[in-house]
Amino acid sequence: MIKKISRRRAMLAKIKVTRMAALEALTRLNPLRQYENPAGFVWEIAAILASFIALNDFFTHSHYRLLDLQIAIWLWIALVFVNFIGALVEKGGTLRAEVLLKNRRAARAKLVRDTETRNYTMIDAKKLAVGDIVLVEAGDIIPLDGEVVEGIASVDESAITGESATVLRESSGSRSNVTGGTRVVSDFIYVRITAAVGENFADQVIDMAEDRERSKTPTETSLMLLVAGLSLIFLMVTLTTGVFAHYSGVFMPLSFLIVLLSALLPLPLGGLLVAISTSGMSRLGKLNVVAKSARVVESAWDIGVAIIDKTGTITLGNRIAVEFIPMGEAEIGDLAEMALAASFMDETPEGKSISALAMSRYDVKPCELPDAVPVPFSAHTRMSGIDYRGGSFRKGAVDAIFGLTGGNPGDERNKGIAEAVEKIALAGGTPLLVTDGEKILGAIHLKDVIKPGMKERFQRLRRLGVRTVMITGDNPMTVAAIAAEAGVDDFVAEATPETKLALIEKEQQSGRLVAMVGDGTNDAPALAQADIGLVMNNGTQGAREAGNVIDLDFDPTTLIEIITVGRQMLITRGGLAVFCLAGIMPKYLALLPALLARNYSGISVLNVTRLATPESAVLSVSVFDALVIIALLPMLVNGVKIRDLPGGVLLIENLVFFGVLGFFAPLAGIKLIDMLVNFLHLV
Repeated sequence: MIKKISRRRAMLAKIKVTRMAALEALTRLNPLRQYENPAGFVWEIAAILASFIALNDFFTHSHYRLLDLQIAIWLWIALVFVNFIGALVEKGGTLRAEVLLKNRRAARAKLVRDTETRNYTMIDAKKLAVGDIVLVEAGDIIPLDGEVVEGIASVDESAITGESATVLRESSGSRSNVTGGTRVVSDFIYVRITAAVGENFADQVIDMAEDRERSKTPTETSLMLLVAGLSLIFLMVTLTTGVFAHYSGVFMPLSFLIVLLSALLPLPLGGLLVAISTSGMSRLGKLNVVAKSARVVESAWDIGVAIIDKTGTITLGNRIAVEFIPMGEAEIGDLAEMALAASFMDETPEGKSISALAMSRYDVKPCELPDAVPVPFSAHTRMSGIDYRGGSFRKGAVDAIFGLTGGNPGDERNKGIAEAVEKIALAGGTPLLVTDGEKILGAIHLKDVIKPGMKERFQRLRRLGVRTVMITGDNPMTVAAIAAEAGVDDFVAEATPETKLALIEKEQQSGRLVAMVGDGTNDAPALAQADIGLVMNNGTQGAREAGNVIDLDFDPTTLIEIITVGRQMLITRGGLAVFCLAGIMPKYLALLPALLARNYSGISVLNVTRLATPESAVLSVSVFDALVIIALLPMLVNGVKIRDLPGGVLLIENLVFFGVLGFFAPLAGIKLIDMLVNFLHLV
């Protein structure tokens, strides 16, 4: 039932977008708006002139009245479809923003003021703050971005992704993040707010959609200048051809010259450049990624190096205890009991994992310690625990615990401890020592948990021609083990913010484009310097401001999708340009010999397509120009399908393909249409 409702909503949304795009396509026929596209502007003038010619033919009973009417109709069809495709892509993003804006205005929040009784108060969603917990039940809109802390529910995220299928959100794992503006369709969840008003994913989508006067990318500007220059050149070519025909005594109706001009104009290239960028940005939005400009995504196509911060990006961020290693005469049970006591009042994820390990694996029973005094962790002491009835139960960094007990790591009697610590570090873990205040009982192995699927995703980045570098402040032994497990190409240990910045500058000076993935304030300088600064949505405010791409799903390998979309944008735009430019010559060779063959028999040798008559030739070219625009719709909306290859190889491969296709498709297509036109006696 839920799926049927979601599919119905998606279908209604698509119908609404199509209707809006159709109306927008007609309003774009206003010459003042069409002026932005030089080829479209000249094409519209030609279509208007062709319409007047067709109207005049009916009053004068001209022999060409039916042909001229068909030419005018096909010219308008081509122009309207170019406008429609552009409007369809742009309205899709606009509608999504409108839905989110509507949801944001209507959003009310059930703020849970007492976490024990779960009593809530209805408030305006704008009054929520980071850290607040809200109850979201079936039919409610999730007010702001957050994470599920309790419960499980089906969520309709079509306003964000465009997908009709609902998704499951629960309080653990990778499915705990929820997006403001989406709707819960079944059950209920408690959500902790993680982003303030104005900083949500939905807010950024709305801001992008409202930014109608976005600056063009360098590629768009260059291609638009090319279109303007070609439009002027081909207008002069057509006028020169008409003058030549007149003085040579060749009868060439004005409508034929209009078709010749339209055949030369790169209408799709001029009319669909912006649509390609808009479509790419829309596809990124469906992947829960917001880029601050199309220019950023376009530059992603040739990323050569990805520098990725370890904690919270490659790893989950919260380390978990996986093993207790007893020392000397201490038994494993004694160590587990002491570790549990030292973690008795530790509410950190690491402390909870130590308690869980002691109770689950070693069957240690928690005990009541009413007189215990908590000793919280501090950067100065680098240890934590409790003081209980004269005893100091502590766990902490190796040197901190040795300092507390008065021991020396280099002593022969501590050789076993040093070996255990080294073993943990070589395995990529973090060692903690446990003491009762007098002697060291053993070590705890805290393991950095690598996010699922990281190794496979890094392998794909390698196939894309991107070298991955993990960077962190941890010690070299630990980092080497994690790098090997994650599958990155290289690593930098004991890094400072200055180290990260220097590494990026070094790679850029070598001529490489660099992506930086991070989430902390100390990553901000590097994120600002990098060509692509990818920030996790739960990153600090400084990191979010410094980066230029934000990922809602907290996945550093989202960089793959960003690179893919950037390459799709560039190759789709380049492929369209090559296709249009390569098709100019064959259309010219197909049309001009057919027009002059009656007067210059010698030129028939150039009539390689052997079109039947001049009349069928001009109509066939007009029909082909309109149909090819319709055929381009799937490619423009979805982007060119690309393989996992380095950017340069991929670009050359696709440009050659579209060049060959652009040259031979008009020859074959116009010939087939010419045969159909004559078979149906349309001329």
